[in-house]
Amino acid sequence: MARVPGPGGRVTRRFKNGPDRPMQRSQRRANRAIFFTIAAGFVMLAVAAWAVVWAFERSQDYSQLVSHTIEVEAAVADLNRLDERIEAARRGYLLEGDPRFLETFETTASAIPVQIQRITDLTADNPDQVARVGRFRELTDRYLSLLRESIADKQAGGRGIRGASLLDEENIAIVQELRTLSDEMSLAERRLLISREAERRGSVQLSTIVASVAALLFLLVAAGTIWATRRTLRALAETGTQLQVLNEDLESAVQERTAELQRANAEIQRFAYIVSHDLRSPLVNVMGFTAELAAAIKPLSELVDSVEERQADLVTEEMKYAVREDLPEAIGFIRTSTEKMDRLINAILRLSREGRRVLAPEAVDMNALAEGIVDSLQHRIDELGVTVEAEPLPTVVTDRLAVEQILSNLVENALKYLKTDRPGRVAIRGRKHAGRVLYEVQDNGRGIDPRDHERIFDLFRRSGTQDQPGEGIGLAHVRALAYRLGGTISCESALGEGATFRLSLPMALARQQGSET
Repeated sequence: MARVPGPGGRVTRRFKNGPDRPMQRSQRRANRAIFFTIAAGFVMLAVAAWAVVWAFERSQDYSQLVSHTIEVEAAVADLNRLDERIEAARRGYLLEGDPRFLETFETTASAIPVQIQRITDLTADNPDQVARVGRFRELTDRYLSLLRESIADKQAGGRGIRGASLLDEENIAIVQELRTLSDEMSLAERRLLISREAERRGSVQLSTIVASVAALLFLLVAAGTIWATRRTLRALAETGTQLQVLNEDLESAVQERTAELQRANAEIQRFAYIVSHDLRSPLVNVMGFTAELAAAIKPLSELVDSVEERQADLVTEEMKYAVREDLPEAIGFIRTSTEKMDRLINAILRLSREGRRVLAPEAVDMNALAEGIVDSLQHRIDELGVTVEAEPLPTVVTDRLAVEQILSNLVENALKYLKTDRPGRVAIRGRKHAGRVLYEVQDNGRGIDPRDHERIFDLFRRSGTQDQPGEGIGLAHVRALAYRLGGTISCESALGEGATFRLSLPMALARQQGSET
């Protein structure tokens, strides 16, 4: 940016459009490439992390399957031991006749179905094993029945030692088939164990590979991020130096522009003041002559009435209508228009004077100020049956007269535009937010169309049904005062749902120098 003398000796600024532009575009392309590369790296890192989790969960699943297979094989082995124990208990009882063998037999006989059911539950996901267990259950039931018959025979004084040591052909066949089924179940589980162990080892290897790739990606992304961060920091340092140079020029530009705006504002204020005075002079003449015309209507009407009584043919209908209807109506229109113009001129003068008035910051007790506004409007509030609620308001350092005019206008508007089909309610509240003070005036009146939220702050502009007196000056005055106080005014509303006007002010207004007059 170069500084060159402008017209009248003022300094203007021209921005360069030379070789720096291609360099800036190249820099932007490089920054975008770096950004997308790092972003892609983080995406890949996220995918790798997900893969590590997936591989770990898969390894856990295989470990659980291996443990399950071992558990099934152990359960089959326990069942074989129970079968051997019950046969030993039967033989011991038949040989010795000791009731302790019989007690062991009964205990083991009750444990065998439980163990078979446990194996059934463990192998429910394996149809082949389920079929084997079912056959094992049938054979076991028959086998236990035969054993109980031999014990009963012993107790009845039947076969002795010889019956205890020999099994008939049916017993032998059942025992052999039970052992065959047991061996098949154990063999099937061993095969599953070998297969699942191999899969588990493969899963562990896969997890190790994925974790290694993830670690490598992490190192690459970390290195790329560090490099990009260092590059960005260098660019920021260079940019900071350039901004410092530009800021020095910008401060002088802002000062020059501020001085120009202040001069322009003073000119506008003077222009409004002069125009208002110049308009008032002919307006006063028009209003005076209108009053004289209004006063002349009465004797003129009396003259027409007198002439009509004495010599009716001299007074035409057009003459009577002109004197009795046209002239009063025309004068009424003129008077109404001049009164409206007078109000507008007074409003312009008031705005001009407010713009020229020096603001005097002071600590304003907003609670007392709001209470005073409500007290001044109490008669109107009681007449309309409105409920006004004022919450605790934070203190602010600002111009008392200006902020009082803002709140008074907002509360008066809330009372003016109530909705007739429900009791009126007006709430005044405030809070501190982000180093500023927010004051709100909320009502439940007729509301404002969202399209008019900005329009209502324009001079001489109004919104909605025009059934209340006013010239569209109040909210324009409010916004002008808010700007002078370093704040803003906004509206939130919808038709039929009331309106909320929000005033945002700095915590403390800087003291101003005297304005030009």
